[in-house]
Amino acid sequence: MTEDPFVVHRSLLFTVAYEMLGSSADAEDVLQESWLRWADVDRAQVRDPRAYLVRTVTRQALNRLRTLSRSREEYVGEWLPEPLLTSPDVAEDIELAENVSIAMLTVLETLGPTERAVFVLREVFEVPYGEIAEAVGKSAAAVRQIARRAREHVAARRPRVPVSRSEQQAVVERFLAALRTGRLQELLDVMAPDVVLIADGGGLAGAARAPIHGAALVASMLALPGRAVLAVWLNGAPAGRIEIDGRVAAVSLVVEDGKVTRIHAIANPRKLTRLDEPAELAR
Repeated sequence: MTEDPFVVHRSLLFTVAYEMLGSSADAEDVLQESWLRWADVDRAQVRDPRAYLVRTVTRQALNRLRTLSRSREEYVGEWLPEPLLTSPDVAEDIELAENVSIAMLTVLETLGPTERAVFVLREVFEVPYGEIAEAVGKSAAAVRQIARRAREHVAARRPRVPVSRSEQQAVVERFLAALRTGRLQELLDVMAPDVVLIADGGGLAGAARAPIHGAALVASMLALPGRAVLAVWLNGAPAGRIEIDGRVAAVSLVVEDGKVTRIHAIANPRKLTRLDEPAELAR
């Protein structure tokens, strides 16, 4: 008996939904809704199950994204994506790792729902324009225009200089070592002068409600003793898991020219439920 296409492509479908929503919990809800619709479909009428399922998940994710866009306007403090524990193998697919990174997902938050769907399907999963048009309810010509605008928008906001995996890992290790010691100078040495710290506590954990700018201020906030710091892989990149007084936070870094230029710290406990079991991501 042939395995159900939904099961075969589940990792891909989860990745599509997660890229669009930035939340594994919402992505799982979308997959559940999509599965219920798939269960009612006459399979004999579906020529390409993979394409059909991607369209179904995209439509459900778009519906969810439009609802979430309103609720996120009322979010307490800065909103950051939900981090996923991943195996180092995810980093082998450089494009996938870049596109599921916390930094990229944060940029995607600045796109409108349809723009985000088009960008994700085209740039990450290389879905043909005609199929994207069916998924988002637009003409193929309109989708091409949306894709161009989305690419320009993302290009203007993503890190400008690609960093090798080895350099990223080396800088992250230095940063985590400085966190363990809590020594101010070690933190200053590994951060760019104009580093930015963005923290997400969601009103449920202590966190700055606005970005913190400048190495001196950021280092003074981070130079605290008594932390347990563990190196982990989050969203396809080396990162950190920090525990202090029983509270957990995930830290993802943007590295440019050998220095940390941006720190994403997620402390909202509702977003830290996927830190114990690696997520299955696929293109």
